[in-house]
Amino acid sequence: MSQVSENDIHEIVVRVVRQTLGASASAGGALSGRLTDKPTTPLPFAEKPETQPSIEKRVVAIGTDHGGVELKKVLIQEISHMGFKIMDCGTNTSDPVDYPDIALAVAQQVAQGAAWRGVVIDGAGIGSCMAANKVPGVRAALCYDYATAVNSREHNDANVLTLGAGLIGVNLAKQVLKTWLTTEFGGGRHVRRVDKIMEIEKKYLGGKTA
Repeated sequence: MSQVSENDIHEIVVRVVRQTLGASASAGGALSGRLTDKPTTPLPFAEKPETQPSIEKRVVAIGTDHGGVELKKVLIQEISHMGFKIMDCGTNTSDPVDYPDIALAVAQQVAQGAAWRGVVIDGAGIGSCMAANKVPGVRAALCYDYATAVNSREHNDANVLTLGAGLIGVNLAKQVLKTWLTTEFGGGRHVRRVDKIMEIEKKYLGGKTA
């Protein structure tokens, strides 16, 4: 029986990875881009890494209802320590406010390009996610652990993160935030799927793209 060379093993691994990612045999460049998280194909609606501003110029808009004021304070420090600029969209007291108002304030900053990403906090994160996703150009995701933070960015190119202050602790919230802010969009097959999301938005909301 002939021995399998290292080159043979390499070719087998590449072939399997291509099949797994749904890439054709001629899409070596696209495969390479996917593995390095740097898409080589144009991203109509998704972020283009080569045009992203430097970290110190990226603005993160953050807002909360009255139930997440203390968590927002902690996350603002975390965002600042990471080198991002902060846009505080309120609220800053325990006086009751309505989460749709806060979600709208943050989502509008992202949709209009004033903020690079947005973070919205309420009791469960669900209502804010629903409200933010009504704004054309916004792809909001409720994340509650490492896996959902990665998936929402890598697969869905989410540009607004919602968190439930009553459901996750401070340490987990910090981990989710940091993961979400540092995970790049995966490109590849996900571009097509995000494009379809945005086409649905244009059809039913008549909105512009992000």
